[in-house]
Amino acid sequence: MILLVTAASVLLADQISKYLVVTQLEIGQSWNITPWLAPVFSITHVSNTGVAFGLLQGLNDILVGVGIIAIIAIAVYSHRLPQGQWLTRVALGLALGGAIGNLIDRVRQGHVADFIDVNFWPFRDFPVFNVADSSILVGVTILVALLIWEEQRERQRQKEQAAEGG
Repeated sequence: MILLVTAASVLLADQISKYLVVTQLEIGQSWNITPWLAPVFSITHVSNTGVAFGLLQGLNDILVGVGIIAIIAIAVYSHRLPQGQWLTRVALGLALGGAIGNLIDRVRQGHVADFIDVNFWPFRDFPVFNVADSSILVGVTILVALLIWEEQRERQRQKEQAAEGG
């Protein structure tokens, strides 16, 4: 249930935010929330046929297939998780919601609408991105951190067992 609620929340936030941007701004047009924030953050409508953060432009058709495979992989993996892995389920939900959000755009429009435009150190001239991209990045980062943490716990267990046996 955690995975589904997380994915649905991300998908809803992603699709609503993209809808507002697409209906209110022309491609290339920016909106500054407040004048004091304008030098570091604005909403800029960008069309993206690549992956997150503007990488691999022009591969929309291939990325539709990759998105479908990612969604299936997340669904299969989540069903195999043992009970009690709530943080892993949250991370998978973040990635799933983001993958579905961007896949919807790719299939419906042939591109993804990006709009989060940050411009401060260390993100000077950073590619414009969206809620789905951020969600995927956070979800994958949590998964990698959990894998590293679990690997370290397993090594520590093995050391303790070797010390007890030797």
